[in-house]
Amino acid sequence: MIGRIPIQDIHPVVDCGRRPAKAAAGETFEISATVFREGHDAVAAGVVLIDPSGASRRLLRMREVAPGTDTWSVEVTLPAEGLWQFRVEAWSDPIATWMHDAEIKIPRGMDADLMCEEGARLFERAARAVRAVDCKDEAGADPCGHRATLLAIAERLRDDRVDPRARFTVAQLPETAALVAAHPLRDLVSRSSRGRVQVDRRRALFGSWYEFFPRSEGAVAERDSDPKVAPKSGNFRSAAKRLPAVAQMGFDIVYLPPIHPIGTQFRKGRNNTLTPEQYDPGSPWAIGSEDGGHDAIHPDLGTFEDFDDFVARARDLGMEIALDLALQCSPDHPWVKEHPEWFNIRADGTIAYAENPPKKYQDIYPLNFDKDPEGIFAEVKRVVRLWMDHGVRIFRVDNPHTKPVNFWERLLADINATDPDVLFLAEAFTRPAMLQTLAKIGFHQSYTYFTWKNSKTDVEDYLGQLAHETSHFLRPNLFVNTPDILHEYLQHGGMPAFKIRAVLGALMAPTWGVYSGYELAENVPVRPGSEEYLDSEKYQYKVRDWAAAEREGRSLAPFITQLNLLRRAHPALQELRNLRFHSVDQPDLICFSKRLPGAYDTATRRHGIGDVVLAVVNLDPHNTHEATVRLDMPALGLDWQDQFVVHDELSGESYHWGQADFVRLDPHVNPAHVFTLRHGSVLRP
Repeated sequence: MIGRIPIQDIHPVVDCGRRPAKAAAGETFEISATVFREGHDAVAAGVVLIDPSGASRRLLRMREVAPGTDTWSVEVTLPAEGLWQFRVEAWSDPIATWMHDAEIKIPRGMDADLMCEEGARLFERAARAVRAVDCKDEAGADPCGHRATLLAIAERLRDDRVDPRARFTVAQLPETAALVAAHPLRDLVSRSSRGRVQVDRRRALFGSWYEFFPRSEGAVAERDSDPKVAPKSGNFRSAAKRLPAVAQMGFDIVYLPPIHPIGTQFRKGRNNTLTPEQYDPGSPWAIGSEDGGHDAIHPDLGTFEDFDDFVARARDLGMEIALDLALQCSPDHPWVKEHPEWFNIRADGTIAYAENPPKKYQDIYPLNFDKDPEGIFAEVKRVVRLWMDHGVRIFRVDNPHTKPVNFWERLLADINATDPDVLFLAEAFTRPAMLQTLAKIGFHQSYTYFTWKNSKTDVEDYLGQLAHETSHFLRPNLFVNTPDILHEYLQHGGMPAFKIRAVLGALMAPTWGVYSGYELAENVPVRPGSEEYLDSEKYQYKVRDWAAAEREGRSLAPFITQLNLLRRAHPALQELRNLRFHSVDQPDLICFSKRLPGAYDTATRRHGIGDVVLAVVNLDPHNTHEATVRLDMPALGLDWQDQFVVHDELSGESYHWGQADFVRLDPHVNPAHVFTLRHGSVLRP
C-alpha cells in the first residue's frame, strides 16, 4: 500500500528487491527515489542505513536532484563488509512550507504578525523534538545548545517590539537553515520497504589482474633448444621467479589457468591440432588423468607444498592468487569412471564431448548438472573449499553460462556464508541476459564485451552502461586480451593499439586484466580472420625472453607499470560509477574523466575539486588526429569559466586548459593524454 507521502522508483534495487545490490567497502554510490505529495506543501526525504548487525541506524538527508523533478538522492559510502539494509523515509516539512509562504507574505506585509507566530510555534516544536543523542548527550542535557538556539529563534519571531520583516531575518540565516537540517521537524512520516546492499571487500571492486601459465615459466620448448632435447614443463618453483616482475608492474592478482592433471585421450596438439606429438602437453582445460582431477596438481608443476610456497611468495609481494574453476573433464578424469551418471550418453553409448558447432572439443566432457545435482554440488563444493584451504580466495570461473544458474547461486551463497572474502569472477562471454543474471545471483565480477568495443561510439555506449546502468549489480573486469581472444584491433594496430587498449582498460574501470604476452605486443593469429593466437599457449609451452625485450625496448612493461601506479595513486580511478565522457569534435578521439570530490565547503556550498583524472585517447592506432575537446566543467568540479593547469602523467608535460581545448595525438609517439589536476591548479579570477 502506498504511504501517506508516496515513495517510488527506489534505486538501487535488483530484481524488485529479491536480491541485494552490490557495493564494496568504501565505495560511494547513490540512493535515489521519487518523493512527492498532494498540494503545495514541502516534502523532504532521507535514507536510513542499517548496518549488518541490525543495531546501528543512521539517517542521511536526501536532496532534490533538480527543483520540480521530485527525484531525491544522496551519496552513500558504506565502510564495512556485510549485508546492509536501507529504507527511504519521506515526510511533510512544515518549516520549509512556512518559509516558502513567509518569504512571500512578510515582505509584503501580508499577515506578517500571524506568520511570525506560526513560525515561532514551529521552532518550538523543533526544539522539543531535538533528541539528546543528536546532541551527543545521553543524559538529556543540551551541551551543543541546539534546543536553546531553536527556542531563541522562536522568541525572536514573537518579539512584537520589532518589525516582522526584521524578526523574520533570523529564520533566513544560513546557521538557522543548518540547524533545521540537523534536527528536521517531520510530519506524516512515511517509510519504504527495506532495500539491501551486499558490501564486499575492496578487492571485489578494485584490482589489476595478470594471467600466466606456470608451466611456461622455466620451460624448455623444443623449437627454442636442441631438437634432441625433449620439451620440459616449468613448475611452481620456476614460475615463482616470475612473480617479482609481475608485482613490479603493479598487479594485484595473479590468475592461473587450470593447474590440474591433463588427459591424454584426444589430447590437442600445437595450434589445436587433433594429432599431438609425443611431448605436447595438452590443454590445461582438459582436466583429469590417472594422476587425479580437480583436487590434484599436475605432477610436472610440483606438489601441494610447492603450490603453498607459490601462494605465500605472491602474498609476500602483495599479490593474491586466483585459480581457474573449470567444471569439465577430460575422458581420463576420475569422475568419468566413478560417476558416469554425471555425463551425457549418446545413442551409440559414448559420452558426449563438448561442442559449439562447428567447433568440437573432443578432449573435454561437459557435466550434466541435472542427472545428480546433489552429488555434483557436494563434490564441487569440496573441491572449492580444498583450494580455499590452500590460500586461494579468488576463483575465475570458466564458462559459467554453460552451467545452471541455480547451481551457481547455491554454491556462491554457501561459500559466502562462511567465507565472505572469497571472490568469484565469471568468464561469461554470452548473451546479456545470462551475463547480467550471473552477476545478480552472486558473482563478484564479470568479463565483459569490452574486447570487442573499439570505436568511439561503442566504447562510450558500453562503458556508460557498465558505469551507470548496471553498476549496482555487475562489476566489470576489462581484460584487454585472453588466451582465447586476440582481437583484430590488436592484430593490425601494432604497439600503439596495445597502448591504447591498456589505457582504456586500466583507467575506465577499477578492475582490468592482462594475459601474459600482452606486454610484448604478441599479435599473430593462427589464421586470417581468427581470434586465436598462432602457437597458442593453450596447447604448448611458450618461452619468452622478458629481459631481452625490456633491454631492446620491445616491452610495454614500463607503460603498464605507469598505468598501475596511477591507479594506485588516484582514488578516483578505483571507482566505477564516476566515469564521465566529454565532447570531442573528432570521431577517432575520446575523452573521459573520473573524479572523487573533495570535502564539502559550507561557505561556498560546494565540494572541493578533490581527485580528478582526465584522459584523451586517440583510438586510431595508425594516424595522428587533431580535435577540440569541450569539457563538462561541473563534472570536474569546476565552473564553466575556470582556467586550470593539467599535468600529463605519461609525458610529464603541463598545459593551461579551460572549457574548450585543442589536442593533437600521434599514436606512434603517445596515443593518449592522462591528465591530473594538481593542488592549486585552478586559476579562478
